[in-house]
Amino acid sequence: MIPQNILRAAAERKVDVIGITDHNSAENVAAMREAAEPTGIRVIGGMEVTSAEEVHLLALFDGDDELAGFQQLVYENLHGTNDTEAFGYQWVFDAEGGVIDLNPRLLIGATVLSVHEVVDGIHGFGGVAIAAHVDRQSFSIISQLGFIPGDLDLDAVELSPFSEEHGFGPDELAAGVTGERKLVAVTFSDAHHVDEVGRAVTELMVADGSVAELRLALRGEGGRAVVGGV
Repeated sequence: MIPQNILRAAAERKVDVIGITDHNSAENVAAMREAAEPTGIRVIGGMEVTSAEEVHLLALFDGDDELAGFQQLVYENLHGTNDTEAFGYQWVFDAEGGVIDLNPRLLIGATVLSVHEVVDGIHGFGGVAIAAHVDRQSFSIISQLGFIPGDLDLDAVELSPFSEEHGFGPDELAAGVTGERKLVAVTFSDAHHVDEVGRAVTELMVADGSVAELRLALRGEGGRAVVGGV
């Protein structure tokens, strides 16, 4: 998906903030941010990391340096080379949608970092850590581990756009967490194609579209809050 198509779809669906979270890489974030400047749409940089247990975890950052530092950590712990015949080309775009590079790494693969190491790494670089699509039967923390460890310092969990179809709601989420901890649930579009952008959103009461404000909303602090989602 090139930047202009993503931004056009977001604007059509009246989405104010989008997150760019490619699998195990953040190399397209800079182009998206540049392309978004004249649109008024806020771009949050991040990635969807695959842990050693094949759990998908969302990492979101405000700062470019922090994102780059976390990407380096992921790259150092991600092995293998992409097979273009099997998995296709992994394009790196500029702000106009032109191809400027190919990422040779096996981005579809898993890192050697445990879920705890991934979450600790995200927080170490000042980011927000969210367990991705926990209702799915593959690559979710519940499908891979059978539960959400009570000592895993997640900021939130994400429900996929199909959580209702999967019969997964608050009771199922509560049953999946060990210990007494309660986790805030959000929902995002998890878009892999342009027509999926904005198919699910989370509404927040925040001062702006930053990760810092998102963190406050997830904690319910400073008058910020998660107020809904569709």
